[in-house]
Order: sequence, then structure tokens, then C-alpha cells
Amino acid sequence: MKITSKIIEHQVFKAINKIASDNNVKVFIIGGFVRDLLLNRQSKDIDILVVGSGVDFAKKLAKYLNIKNVSYFKNFGTAMLKYQDIEVEFVGARKESYDRNSRNPIVEDGTFDDDLNRRDFTINAMGISLNSENYGELIDKFNGIKDLKNKLIKTPLDPNITFSDDPLRMLRAIRFSSQLNFCLDKKIIVAIKQNKTRLSIISKERIIDEMNKILLSPIPSKGINLLEETGLLMEFLPELSNMKGVEIIDGLGHKDNFYHSIEVVDNLAKTTNNIWLLWAGLLHDIGKPKTKRFQKAHGWTFHGHEVVGARMVAKIFERLKLPTHDKMKYVKKLVGLHLRPIALVNEVSDSAIRRLLFDAGDDIDDLMLLAEADITSKNDFKVKKFLNNFKIVRQKLVEIEEKDKLRNWQPPVSGDDIMKLLNLKPSKEIGIIKNAIREAILDGEIENNRDSALKFMYAKAKDIGL
Repeated sequence: MKITSKIIEHQVFKAINKIASDNNVKVFIIGGFVRDLLLNRQSKDIDILVVGSGVDFAKKLAKYLNIKNVSYFKNFGTAMLKYQDIEVEFVGARKESYDRNSRNPIVEDGTFDDDLNRRDFTINAMGISLNSENYGELIDKFNGIKDLKNKLIKTPLDPNITFSDDPLRMLRAIRFSSQLNFCLDKKIIVAIKQNKTRLSIISKERIIDEMNKILLSPIPSKGINLLEETGLLMEFLPELSNMKGVEIIDGLGHKDNFYHSIEVVDNLAKTTNNIWLLWAGLLHDIGKPKTKRFQKAHGWTFHGHEVVGARMVAKIFERLKLPTHDKMKYVKKLVGLHLRPIALVNEVSDSAIRRLLFDAGDDIDDLMLLAEADITSKNDFKVKKFLNNFKIVRQKLVEIEEKDKLRNWQPPVSGDDIMKLLNLKPSKEIGIIKNAIREAILDGEIENNRDSALKFMYAKAKDIGL
């Protein structure tokens, strides 16, 4: 089969063909770019497989095209350059063997077939020849194009060997399934279940990189469900896996909080590509297993799960080596506040709106997106009612913010002001007055400006005998 896409007629590929011919070297486009070309998807990553030295080939090509800026990675035997709008990485053909305690292979020079054999999935094990005798010909040793048509993820070799050698490939299989909306071959599912504990040799950073790609896929729940089904989720995020299941007492059950949470993530994926908002959606009910109680008069309750969940976020981020400063604080805040907009649906008071603006700050819009995504009832009337009420809340938020300027609020009278104007030394009375000013502003008793706050300060000081 010959590939007739215009892109392989690009000048850089013609130049690669000339260097290969002049030096009697075999070269091929390989991997994900070929897959995406056949799927009519745009791809930024172009890998060129050289049967020989990828670094030496890149040097000759750079000289021929007069490219000065080339990145060489001699330890890995790779080189990367950019020509016009094309970024290309060169690597020599190789074969690999693995030590059981590491995913870092022992690498040796190899043939084109050796290199195909080491590829993770059949859809990534196709090549396009850039050699003069068969330029543009698709090379498909493992029937990858058939698997593309059948929307199937399969491994070129025994999946048990593939996954035991490099356990990261288990996550990659699920990530591709989620991104492309492909099914996993049954043998892959069995092999992942058998090799799931091998994930322990993979760094947290690599695991999270794959997890983030699953969360950013069109329907994240597809990938997360597969993580749960195969047991991989329990290996790195057991808190989420532990949410699965429904308990019934006296005929009363609660919803399955695992499925609810991934439905919330699906809802968010329709409106945002903010990875940290997606994480907030994934973890928003993470505190429910710890707070679940059954009361005969009320049924199942999860009182305080937002507070418990917010505390759990910090521990999860630290363990998984996720960003533990601003991003963690953002997710923790949204998890802690996620019930607040829902509580406003029944009574949209100015005071409650002010307090929400005060607590959420610049993250109020993302909090509203999370709250709207959190409505997952199968009752269409109920969903419509909630979403309509959220429109009222949003409008009220705009009105109150325009009037009171409470987003990222700073007190109009500081503690230093209070000490100076009232001739006080540091004491608990300073805090009492500061808190009273804040509460008065949030309750709408005084306006959010310095003059109003100063008048209130003097009155409050008099009330407490200063």
C-alpha cells in the first residue's frame, strides 16, 4: 500500500531520501505519526527510524539543509531538528532486553524488524519508507491498519511480555483507548490484570503524565473505567477506586460515588481543558467513603465530606508527586467549596453570594463549572431546574461583584491601621475588630470601602470598651 498524502512530499522528507540514497542507508517514518496520518489526525511528533546511527544521519541532513539548531542526545542515540513547519526526531534501529526490576532497557543496535518488534502496539508499529526503491510504501508487519479500521488496541507480541518488560505500556494502552475511542483486545485486558503490580517500578511522574492524558481525552470515563476494571487504579489512586459500590440498609442505598465522579469529569470535559479543574472534578467526593453514615431517620449521609476530601487532596498530590503548591491549593479549594453553589440554589441571598465570592476569589467561575457538572441526576426535570437556578446564581454573582468588589478581597482597614488609629498595641482586640469589619461587609451592613469601614471600626471599638 502506497501512502499518497501530500505531507510526505514535504521538502524535508525529500531531503531525507537524498541523504539516505547518497549514504546507502535505509530510513522510515515510524510510529505515532504514521498512525495519526492514517486516522486523518494532526500529529506534531515525527519519528525517523534510521538503520544505522540516527545522530550521524541528522548531522548530514542538517548540513545539507543548512540547519544550525539541532539537538543531539548521544546517550539515547537520538537527534532532533526543525525545518520550516516540521519537527523531526531521528533514532537508530535497535533491539531491547529488560531487567525485571527496571523499565529501562538494555539497548543494542538492531534491524528494522527488531525495532518494529519492540513497539508497544500494532497501530504504532507501522512505517512509511523514505527509500528511493519504494518511497511512500506503508510497511505493516503486524496488521496495524486492520486494527485501526477495527478500532482495536493490540500488542505486536505477547502482551504479558510487552507489559512485564515495560509496565508503563499498560497505562499507554488505556490512554490510547480513551483518546481514540478504541477497544482493548481481550488478551490485553487479561495481561494488564496479571501484571498490574508491575506498575510499582514506574515513576509517579510517568504515571501522572498518562493519567493527565486520559483526563484530557474526549470522554475521560472510558479510560478511568478501564483503569478500575483492570485493577491499575487501585495501584496508584486507591482512594478513587474505594468509592466504587453501593451499600444498602433497610432497602435504602446511596448512589455509586465512583461512577458519579467520573460522570462529573465527563461533564467538565465538554466545557474545559483545564487539567486541574478536571482533577477537582475527579476528587470532589473523595471524602465520602470516610464520612458515610446510615441514620434510620434520614438514610445515608456524608456530612463534612467536602472538608475531609479537601484534606485528602493535599496527601494525594504529595504521594503522586503532583504540583504541591498553587495547583494543589486550587484543587483543594474547589473540593472544599463544591457544595456551596448548590446550597445557594434554594436561597440566593446577597450575604451568601458575598461570602462565596470572598472564599472562591478568582476561582469562582471554575467553581460554578464544577457545581454545574456535579448535577448528574437521571431526572431531566431536576437537572433542568438546578441548571436554571445556577443561571440565577451566576447573574447574582456578577451583580454583587460589580457592586461590592469582593473577588480576592483585601480589608479596607488593616490591622496596622487599627493599631495606629486607636493607639493600640498588638492584642486580641485587633483581630476582633478586623473580623467584625469583614463580617459587616459580607453581611451587607456596611459598604466595602475605607470610609465605611473606619466608621464601623470606631463604633466597634466603643462597643468592646476601647
